[in-house]
Amino acid sequence: MSNFLKDANWRYATKKFDTTKKVSKEDLETLKEAIRLSASSYGLQPYKVFIIENPEIRAKIQPVAWGQSQIVDASQVIVFANITNFGETEIDACLVNTSQTRGLPIDALKGYGDFMKSKITALSEEARNTWTAKQTYLALGNLMNAAAELRIDVTPMEGFEPEKVNEILGLSKLKLNAALIATIGYRHQEDATQHYIKVRKSKEELFINL
Repeated sequence: MSNFLKDANWRYATKKFDTTKKVSKEDLETLKEAIRLSASSYGLQPYKVFIIENPEIRAKIQPVAWGQSQIVDASQVIVFANITNFGETEIDACLVNTSQTRGLPIDALKGYGDFMKSKITALSEEARNTWTAKQTYLALGNLMNAAAELRIDVTPMEGFEPEKVNEILGLSKLKLNAALIATIGYRHQEDATQHYIKVRKSKEELFINL
């Protein structure tokens, strides 16, 4: 746990990346596995994750991401895209995966599947889209924690125009929506932000014991 807290204190939202340093394939695979193993509601993982290295695509994204330099300077750009209008089709696919992974007959999962469907499909489409978008934050958390352990910097971003990113990546036709962006790489030595003391609420202000 002490290492986790050291890692948490080490990380910050990097403002300037070193363009000469790239995340290795091995470390990138570790980060992908950390994302894959992330917790999600019902274990449904209602999102897709795009890892973008193509400089032309990134150059298109930058203007609709508030012009942030990290989009083009980081080693990779990761877009977490939530599934829109999530419903029975996606739940059934999860049940098939569970059946195959655990060696269970699909009929044995029918009750659980019906329960999930009754809870999820009862929501409005807007509510389901909000719910799937929230799930991406859990995956982002895993990415940030794993990256900090590897001393890889991550800048999580909500500052972008989802509709424009959707258009650039062709997400809408895939029933996807850009919910979060994270840029990964290595901090530039000239990024003064890395030297700032981390500002957080005190435990007394943050926590309430009942």
